[in-house]
Amino acid sequence: MEDKIERINTYNDKRFDPEILKQHGAFLVNEKFVCQFQIFQRTCAVVTWEGNIDLEALIKEFRFYAEHVTKFYDRNYHLLREYPAISLFRIPLWKIQPSQFYVDMDKTKALKPMIRKPEDIIIPINSFGTRYISLDGHTRLYLAVQKGFEYVSCFFTEDNEICLKFAKEAQRRRVFAPTDLILLPHEEYLIRWVGFCDQFFQRNN
Repeated sequence: MEDKIERINTYNDKRFDPEILKQHGAFLVNEKFVCQFQIFQRTCAVVTWEGNIDLEALIKEFRFYAEHVTKFYDRNYHLLREYPAISLFRIPLWKIQPSQFYVDMDKTKALKPMIRKPEDIIIPINSFGTRYISLDGHTRLYLAVQKGFEYVSCFFTEDNEICLKFAKEAQRRRVFAPTDLILLPHEEYLIRWVGFCDQFFQRNN
């Protein structure tokens, strides 16, 4: 029987280290086992877990959200798994077309202390003409603008047709770059962004 793996997306879960929650490295397996990923040196993570779980499946789930992390260690820094390295490179902010329109004020406040330099921001992208689509990390892109960064780190990942459609919708709404992202209070973000996503997937099922 496969493990049930749930990613924890809140910032106030006492079962997990607060810094792990901010890195989105908190997972619950089979509704009871606490598992955590602590990223360091940008492409490495220390894994801690409870219970007799499928570690391979857990790491695969984590890498769905953080593909650039390729080396995984136990708490004593013994190598557990290593995957092919992902090439990271810099891109000027103005070359990035968001696939999202809004960012969440609560999430922005939680992540802000973790973003100190441009290298702290790593974004998955696809090509978009002479520019690039950001598939994730829009809160980090918003913070990059707020902190006056000129570039962020990126890596290419598989093409995503849904994000392409979202990017075109973003342009229709005059969101052409991270400087155009709109900050919303959490409740309004749920209504305007999460609500938009729900309606989109209902129409396209």
